Amino acid sequence: MQVYLVGGAIRDELLGRAVKERDWVVVGATPDELERLGYRAVGRDFPVFLHPETHEEYALARLERKVGPGYRGFVTDFSPAVTLEQDLGRRDLTINAMARDGAGRVIDPHGGQADLGARVLRHVSPAFAEDPVRILRVARFAARFAGLGFMVAPETLALMRTMVASGEAGALVSERVWRELERALGEPAPQRCLEVLRDCGALAVLLPEIASPTASAAAVAALATAAARGATTPVRWAAMLAGLAPGQVESLCDRLRVPGTWRELALLAARLESWLREHEAMGGTAGGAASTAGAPAPEALLGLLEQADAFRRPERFSQWLELLALALPATRALAPDPGALAALLRTALARAATAQLSAEELRTQRGPQLGALLRAHRLAALQAASRSAP
Repeated sequence: MQVYLVGGAIRDELLGRAVKERDWVVVGATPDELERLGYRAVGRDFPVFLHPETHEEYALARLERKVGPGYRGFVTDFSPAVTLEQDLGRRDLTINAMARDGAGRVIDPHGGQADLGARVLRHVSPAFAEDPVRILRVARFAARFAGLGFMVAPETLALMRTMVASGEAGALVSERVWRELERALGEPAPQRCLEVLRDCGALAVLLPEIASPTASAAAVAALATAAARGATTPVRWAAMLAGLAPGQVESLCDRLRVPGTWRELALLAARLESWLREHEAMGGTAGGAASTAGAPAPEALLGLLEQADAFRRPERFSQWLELLALALPATRALAPDPGALAALLRTALARAATAQLSAEELRTQRGPQLGALLRAHRLAALQAASRSAP
């Protein structure tokens, strides 16, 4: 039995980057042998084991044969006869197809070190085309390593286009698409993920709502801005969808089974954008909406806070304010200074939230009357703050 450190750990070591996790390949062993040594089996589709002490992942060397569409259409051979070179040959990119043996020697049968030096993302073999998830992985690595100057090799991009044309991208299940997108959104340059997907044609298949030239350019620019400002990944997701109608956002999130908090923020952003457009309240242009010095009137501020459900969901509202402060084109068209508006709304929420019902009101009023009274108190608090403003 031989054990090798493989994949991303070798790549990141050679790039001088911190190694966050280490994966190992075991050659010449069986599942029973590893279990006798105390390893715990965790793999569902093929044998992966956790080390009894370090809990790092150890996978048996394996070969895969394509028998059906999509990323699940494989038969896997993990017999002791599978060699390290065969295992590395089934991997996606040359920079991920390297190993290190116990003596520290790097095993690099596919030129991964040369491609690291050339800053190229290149597929290992034509077998790359058998797994459509690799389209998303290449896009994600492009987002991760954009700052180092990595580009997708022309022949790899051409192969990805062929995969899209053959329908392989359409065979991806929603959960896997979202998993890769979520990870890409957290990378230093998430806009590169969209650019790669657009350039190979996969964007129109996976995210048709933002696939038009105008929509994709806006999404790329929005992601670049959000990443440069250090926005959280849910805010980056909402920024990417800025400008879409609520129905489009809902359809996209439903199709990809986007987690609830991400979905709610993107939907809130779309709905508030529609509300702002209808009311023109935040730019001081609607009749009676603006107060002194062109600032939004207290009634308009309260209306937006209510529309956003800010009193019950302050954390989500805070995320929307983070998005608003990015001053994306979709919000700049609705508010002259989105950053100033975000600060104003944050202050308005704090002031309105101080309003409370009196003991007498709670004792004598019921149901809708209490809601109306609480709204009146909130509005009075905002009016008092507006009068006292310099």
